Amino acid sequence: MKLNQIADNPGARKNRMRIGRGIGSGMGKTGGRGGKGQTARSGVRIKGFEGGQMPLHRRLPKRGFRNTSFAVKLNEIGLAKVQAAVDAGKLDTKATVDAEAMVKAGLMRRAKGGVKLLGGGEFKAKVNFAVFGASKSALEAIEKAGGSVKVLKPVVEEDAEPRGKNKRMAIEAAKPAKAKKAE
Repeated sequence: MKLNQIADNPGARKNRMRIGRGIGSGMGKTGGRGGKGQTARSGVRIKGFEGGQMPLHRRLPKRGFRNTSFAVKLNEIGLAKVQAAVDAGKLDTKATVDAEAMVKAGLMRRAKGGVKLLGGGEFKAKVNFAVFGASKSALEAIEKAGGSVKVLKPVVEEDAEPRGKNKRMAIEAAKPAKAKKAE
């Protein structure tokens, strides 16, 4: 085989269609945009507009909440990757392994909001971790190998009594039935 004999699969490489180049090309005159009107013009096209009818995205109720601006951004690292770093001598197993040690070992670029250990792969090293979180399978694998995990994630405590709307609803529910009928 020579360089001039190498070819792609037939039909794999097609030249792009040049639109607006005469009626003989099959893509001339309107160039695939149909007739006149707003959608034939450049720059203006109303997405989601339904001709004055209330559009679907406004007919449906608003739901949910996304915590993107306050979400904790974590590095997820598999135990197989950690084991490879230990085998290569990049991680010191005698010291506690935390986010900074993992950055130095080259397991991740920066610490972000912390590290979450994920299971998967074999883990044989006896290592003590101090990380933001760990999956159940990762915890089992580390403890099986003789190591330990200190979870740095703060424990969220439930409030003793509800707040806001829930508090009002709880008070309403706690009122005797007779008091409700009197109102």
